[in-house]
Amino acid sequence: MEANARWVALTAVAPVAWGTNYYVTHEFLPADHPLYGAALRALPAGLVLLAVRRQRPRGVWWWRSAVLGLLNVSVFFFLVYVASHLLPTSVASTVMAVAPLAMMLVARGLLAERPGAAHLAGAVLGLAGVCLMLLTGAEEVSIRGVLASVAAMLVSSFGYVLAKRWSGGTDVLASTAWQLTAGGLFLLPAAAVAEGAPPALSGRAVLAFGYVALVATALAFAAWFAGLRHLPAGTVGLVGLLNPLTGVLLGTAAAAETLTVRQLCGMALVLAGVVLGRPARGPRRSGEPARPAVTPGTPRRARPRTPGARASASAARTPGRRRARSSRDPRG
Repeated sequence: MEANARWVALTAVAPVAWGTNYYVTHEFLPADHPLYGAALRALPAGLVLLAVRRQRPRGVWWWRSAVLGLLNVSVFFFLVYVASHLLPTSVASTVMAVAPLAMMLVARGLLAERPGAAHLAGAVLGLAGVCLMLLTGAEEVSIRGVLASVAAMLVSSFGYVLAKRWSGGTDVLASTAWQLTAGGLFLLPAAAVAEGAPPALSGRAVLAFGYVALVATALAFAAWFAGLRHLPAGTVGLVGLLNPLTGVLLGTAAAAETLTVRQLCGMALVLAGVVLGRPARGPRRSGEPARPAVTPGTPRRARPRTPGARASASAARTPGRRRARSSRDPRG
């Protein structure tokens, strides 16, 4: 249980960082260069992680890194960048709050993980809390922005579950670095063809890109994929509900507004959904075999027998057999 709590806390770093990404992108990064914006977010983050964990892909991980980099980085970052500039932060976060349900459905198909009643209840409860916090109906919503946000949610949900399926036998930092680097390399030529020369960046934009690449990408994705490796996909998806919650808190702090009673109730529902969907107990330690219980009425043939156990049982029965044989021996 304590181990699961630690993994949940580590995974929560990602949605909290991503909740700030919408605001930083909307306020400080150029709106007319989404491909360059996505590339400048992904490639520096991938290179930093490669410098930390100096490993190259081997075997199937060359094409797996390309597939995951295309889904989780190239397409996802581009769509999030577009949605960040077309939608208010609250609306973009609301659409992404459907991700827990999408991840549960994809995980059932790819990983045979059947979501339990607690996971489904947590997802519905968290989604209700997000809608209570954010859907005011007071702002005009861009249809293109909503479509971009929905597409980003679907692509990332599939990519994250696929990354969990392929996660065995690889280092988390290394596989994250390969995905980010591959995704950035896919984006650069596409940006050069579609958007021409790179945009001229102000000092504030350079600092914003530094934050987005190092904190909201390198650190966040390393924590997110570590959580996917050790927790059920449904649980990780519910932790992702902290993304819109962070967006509301940041927007409130930046605009010097006070939280309404409705927003506070929505925040409570989101946190309740995350807690409700957490795993009940920690996984068994590696190398620790399961111990089958043997009840007094269990037949001997059903009991687990090891060479040492058989030898001990034989030694225990030997004196009795000798005594019985000597009592029957007429020479005794």
